[in-house]
Amino acid sequence: MEKAKKILQVILKALWPIMGALIGSLIMTLGLNMFLIPNIIASGGVSGLGIIIFHAFNIPVGLTILFSNVPLFIAAWKYLGMKFVIRSLAGSLFLPVLVEALSFLPVLTTDLLLASIYGGILLGIGLGIVFRVGGSTGGTALAAQLLNYSIGLSTGQSLLGIDFVIIALAGLVFSAELAMYALISLFVTSKVIDLVQEGLGFAKACYIISESGPEIGQAIQTELDRGYTILKGQGGFTGQEKEILLCVVSQAEVTSLKKIVWHIDPGSFVIVSNVHEVLGEGFQRY
Repeated sequence: MEKAKKILQVILKALWPIMGALIGSLIMTLGLNMFLIPNIIASGGVSGLGIIIFHAFNIPVGLTILFSNVPLFIAAWKYLGMKFVIRSLAGSLFLPVLVEALSFLPVLTTDLLLASIYGGILLGIGLGIVFRVGGSTGGTALAAQLLNYSIGLSTGQSLLGIDFVIIALAGLVFSAELAMYALISLFVTSKVIDLVQEGLGFAKACYIISESGPEIGQAIQTELDRGYTILKGQGGFTGQEKEILLCVVSQAEVTSLKKIVWHIDPGSFVIVSNVHEVLGEGFQRY
């Protein structure tokens, strides 16, 4: 029984990246077919290039995505290794196939702003899921990795540069207005990718500098049932050693934490900062 359980875990671990790439590619397909492609919004990436070629020469977007990836995969296999190619293969095949297979999907809006925003949201969710399972849809992400390897340009700079070139090309082929909508969609996509990657579990990290650190820490444990970490610090003006309490709490607990601190030591110094994802006891499990 235990052996069968371990085998099942191994199988699920192997299938998880493939399932994630499939689900992510499906969501991206919805964004492309129902919002971006029919409204000629080429928001960067190989899919953006496919939209330009489709409306200019009537060549299917899926074919452009598929054939654009072929030379990139050959170069990636040569310079980045087979392991990188295999990790990117599933998403790179799923996306063009799904884009063509689901080309019958209805267009939900012809309003360019709505199409830019909602198309960008769906692209961001889909890409975020693919990235989260360690996959890739190939295209500009693959090209960016190759540029990073060959000329040392960072992956982020490469992606941004390639996307801007594609959007500028859309502006030249179609209109500056469509290029501006594409920029909106690209911005939305990037923000949603970050949101999917970092999760929705927003929390607060609180740094507490006080002479009553142990008393405050005990109150935090008792009243909020939260742990804390003691960091060693030194006053820049006085040169005295100080203890800094670091405590991560949910947004709903911030007010209670501040009340505890200022009830014990009204003269304490508290820094509260945003934390987008917390993994561990009392929060989200990895």
